[in-house]
Amino acid sequence: MNTKAFLAVATMMLTATTEATAGGILTNTNQSIDFLRNPARDAAIGLDGVYSNPAGVAFLSEGFHLGLNWQYARQTRSITSTDPLFTLGKKNNGHDTKVFEGTAEAPIIPSIQAAWNRGNWSWQFNFSVPGGGGKCEFANGLASFEREVGKIASSFMQLDAMANKLNAAAPLLYSKLGRAVPANVLVNNVTGYNMNSLMEGRQYYFGVQVGTAYKINEKVSVYGGLRLLYGDATYKARISNIQVTTADGDQDFANFLLKVSQQKQELTGRAQEMMDIINAIPDAAMAAMSETDRAALTQMKAELQGGMAALSDPETQKMAAELPKYSQGVNLLANQTGLGIAPVIGIDYKLNDHFNFAAKYEFKTQMRMKNESTVFEAGLIEAVNKYVDEEKVNEDTPALLTVGAQWSPISQVRINAGGHYFFDKQADWYNNTQERLDHNTYEILAGAEWDINNKLTISLGGQLTRYGLTDEYMNDISFVVNSYSIGFGANYKVSEKVKLKAAFFQTEYGNYERTTPTKDTFTRTNRVLGIGCDIDI
Repeated sequence: MNTKAFLAVATMMLTATTEATAGGILTNTNQSIDFLRNPARDAAIGLDGVYSNPAGVAFLSEGFHLGLNWQYARQTRSITSTDPLFTLGKKNNGHDTKVFEGTAEAPIIPSIQAAWNRGNWSWQFNFSVPGGGGKCEFANGLASFEREVGKIASSFMQLDAMANKLNAAAPLLYSKLGRAVPANVLVNNVTGYNMNSLMEGRQYYFGVQVGTAYKINEKVSVYGGLRLLYGDATYKARISNIQVTTADGDQDFANFLLKVSQQKQELTGRAQEMMDIINAIPDAAMAAMSETDRAALTQMKAELQGGMAALSDPETQKMAAELPKYSQGVNLLANQTGLGIAPVIGIDYKLNDHFNFAAKYEFKTQMRMKNESTVFEAGLIEAVNKYVDEEKVNEDTPALLTVGAQWSPISQVRINAGGHYFFDKQADWYNNTQERLDHNTYEILAGAEWDINNKLTISLGGQLTRYGLTDEYMNDISFVVNSYSIGFGANYKVSEKVKLKAAFFQTEYGNYERTTPTKDTFTRTNRVLGIGCDIDI
């Protein structure tokens, strides 16, 4: 018996985080409608460059520029898990493979870009949601939770198996020695488990970036700024109607624990009694027995010793003592808040009217998320400690290097390429999970836009994202999957001062097949719709 089934609910809460679109493990790179219609914006000259190419904004016209963006994102997360323990679940109809699905929705992902250009200077402001961005719900819990419930049921079944062995061995031992055969040890006839579970969570990282770009000459501009991140998250989990399935029907977990306690006492007492009887047999009596009887007693003694060791194991005893705390179900709530700040630098180089190059480096943002939680002390499972009340959790946003190039073969067409490199393994995450990655995340981007006339511009672009995933890193608590994304959209110039934008962005994810320590397949879906406008004053 162990408490993992109920403490694991705290680990499930991690899955509530949701990224709005493709990007780093903890970073959203989509901060504008321009990105959605062509994600290769790292060397583009435009107002969205306040985030993607801030040095290049210095080349915009003089005056005040304001960009307003709204995005709607919807994701699904799917984990197909295989485990023989699932066959014990009453709702699983004997199947050992089960699909756990979560839906994440972010109805409002806002961002604002603003720049005031005067002379060679550009003062800039950006508000966005560079991390998180919505709510996720797993209506039927997760594999990691149900797997632990299955282990509980399996351990109860093992107690029954031990009781059946003792009951079968007792007549042989007692009658052989001329003793009265005692009454059988209690057998609870456990066949599985039943329960209801729900998990949901919400996470937003609000970002404010301010900085200044300076145009050194007509070809080169530089940028320096600061990004402030405020993290706010709420995680909820509920487990109810916990039952143990037996040959006599479902039984309430709280009441069933009393029977298990009685069974353990009877098992311990009977096993010790039989051991004492075997140990008390005189050597002469053992020698007089047939070889078959001596072998049977020797085997019986070994099994009794193994059974008693399992029953008296200190960790097992400690876990068993924790079970009654969760007998009425679980209702957990954890709120996290944190604040971090980091520099951002950039450079843009215009070779000529046809070629532009740019680079940006966002320094690592050190984040310590403080818990306000119903978990008041560290549990037996390490992941639970992430939610201990008043604790501060490491949740750095990794440093990011972006580089890009833009080529205009003719004035109406711009072709873009770029690369992103996230320094994940140099960040500091809870329990050093960054060390389990094989390599840092990288992205390759390409796209193009075409001015059909002086009012309408259409664009198309794509992004390839590759993470350093390993079996050790992957779990259904929080996961990403290698992907590629495609976006397209249009700008329409209503007037010389107002431009409307609309775009659609979709990410196609692969499958990650984990074989150890359990067999699981991870995948996701993601779609984003956005509209916005740029206003020049």
